[in-house]
Amino acid sequence: MNAVSDNLIEIRDLDYARGRRQIFKGLNITIRRGEVTAIMGPSGTGKTTLLRLITRQLIPDHGLVFVDGIDISTLSTAELYEFRERFGMLFQNGALLTDLSVFENVAFPLREHTNLSNRLIRHIVLTKLHAVGLRGAADMWPSELSGGMARRVALARAMVMDPDILIYDEPFVGLDPISMGVIVRLVRQMNDALGISSILVSHDVEEISTVADRTYLISDGKVAASGSPEELHATSSDLVRQFMHGMADGPVAFHYDAPNYEEQLLGRDED
Repeated sequence: MNAVSDNLIEIRDLDYARGRRQIFKGLNITIRRGEVTAIMGPSGTGKTTLLRLITRQLIPDHGLVFVDGIDISTLSTAELYEFRERFGMLFQNGALLTDLSVFENVAFPLREHTNLSNRLIRHIVLTKLHAVGLRGAADMWPSELSGGMARRVALARAMVMDPDILIYDEPFVGLDPISMGVIVRLVRQMNDALGISSILVSHDVEEISTVADRTYLISDGKVAASGSPEELHATSSDLVRQFMHGMADGPVAFHYDAPNYEEQLLGRDED
């Protein structure tokens, strides 16, 4: 692969299973440099699992993951730790450290991974907090923050190491409309202003439609559809239409696969 390719991340023919449950089967995804790429799909389709495969927290059963032309399965432990410094991660619900102040939460990656002076760390942290509008909250504690504020602090922490790739795992969950609008705007602004690439996992179709350059819809272990949000909205696929329009009836069944209901209720006498 060409290291200067427009394709920053390439997932090729990826298979992954947990026990007997096949999560991915022949998954192919390309994430382009400089874009906001959204990963969507019904609950339980493995969206968060995919993020763990991209950062090599998990290893696929088959297939390859390339990041900037590098097959990440070939990295040594030391190389893997260095590789992960290229990523910033906004976890579900923020995942702030409750016994650290806002300032120290954002400073944490710098203290762990660099030998910067306290003065320089202070400058960087305040700059990142200012970028998300929360420089005035530097001395507050996570318990004093609203849900939207906590998510913005987590975003400041995710970008404090100036990563090449920002990963957002369900960043809109539990937010009120105003906070959600702020986070949507920040996702787009941070991506464009910093010249990075973003991967966004979410169920929120409307918000994804306003921020993503390209969207992948995953179902049954494969890519069911991909394209711009406008292209997905205009598709004739019943599965894509069901998901994009929030329809209760369609290819995605309400009930998870289960044995015959009557037989399971009645059971069988055990010897």
